[in-house]
Amino acid sequence: MHDDITREKEKLSEIIKAEEIIVCYGHENIRSEHKSTFEITKEECLTPAGTCIIGIKADKGATDLSDNFKRILSDDRSILKTTLKIKDQSFTITSHGSSAMTLTHTTDIVWRKSRFVCSRTTGIYSDTAAGNIPKEIINLLQKGEKMTVIMQAILNPKAHSPSSPPLQEFFGSFEE
Repeated sequence: MHDDITREKEKLSEIIKAEEIIVCYGHENIRSEHKSTFEITKEECLTPAGTCIIGIKADKGATDLSDNFKRILSDDRSILKTTLKIKDQSFTITSHGSSAMTLTHTTDIVWRKSRFVCSRTTGIYSDTAAGNIPKEIINLLQKGEKMTVIMQAILNPKAHSPSSPPLQEFFGSFEE
């Protein structure tokens, strides 16, 4: 009995990972100017008004992500590592998951610097927005090049949510 409990605790403390790979394409109207988000979409065209969109004709929207990936990302303790690969260029973004995520949008996937969540939100507290993506990548996208987006959701059950401080630190802050 004691060994069963020990094994269950070990399972609960293991880091869980899932990966998704999305292929999308650039477009001449990619501006990559948005200060707080970036997006890829399954839509086929792009107007100059879409300043956060960095890829179109994506082969997946939020709803198309695997159930396991969604389950991991829908935990406040999860981290999302997203790597944009295009020709010989690559760039990695770090974001967080959220229990508020539904990941049900049929065409779009959005990363946000804020904590705002809607059906297309895949990452919050992102360290990058469209305006921060390297110019070398944006130049290739403006030529219509193919981009691979590799997303790795990582859940460490022992981690604390970025939206809530560890209790000891929280209560300790009142003593000062």
